[in-house]
Amino acid sequence: MTKLIEVIFMDFGNQIKQLRTTHQLTQADLATRLHVSRQTISSWETNRNLPDLPMVVLIAQTFQLSLDQLILGDVTMKQKLMRDGSQIRRARLRIISLSLLILGGLCFLASALIGSHLDSQGFLHEPFFLLPIGYLLLFAGVIGGLINLVKAIWQHFRTSL
Repeated sequence: MTKLIEVIFMDFGNQIKQLRTTHQLTQADLATRLHVSRQTISSWETNRNLPDLPMVVLIAQTFQLSLDQLILGDVTMKQKLMRDGSQIRRARLRIISLSLLILGGLCFLASALIGSHLDSQGFLHEPFFLLPIGYLLLFAGVIGGLINLVKAIWQHFRTSL
């Protein structure tokens, strides 16, 4: 039981090293199994770098561990994965917001390029639907951008405290 507690509170580098030595693997052997360089394994074991999420999954599969056993035992790894997930969500929101702004601008541009004209019977032909759609897309893009900005500021203050 105490050995399990020691493994849980160990940093991720020592955890990888202990798993590797328990399975009687050299750094080169593990690197071959994970399709990375031996130096990468060394940098993980010395805590210079941490693997990304797909690599963590591959490590867990290699040693036949659950992700909980592998990740949750190390606070720094858990924080890195949470930070990476947060950055991915913010990047996704930025892309969506920017796309909405561009589409809104394109609606206004299309409305201006198509223009309006009167036919021989006096009917006005114009792409009126593009204007409200353009405003809606611009509004949604600005709201998304503001949400992203507030989240980034909140994250900055939360980590600096």
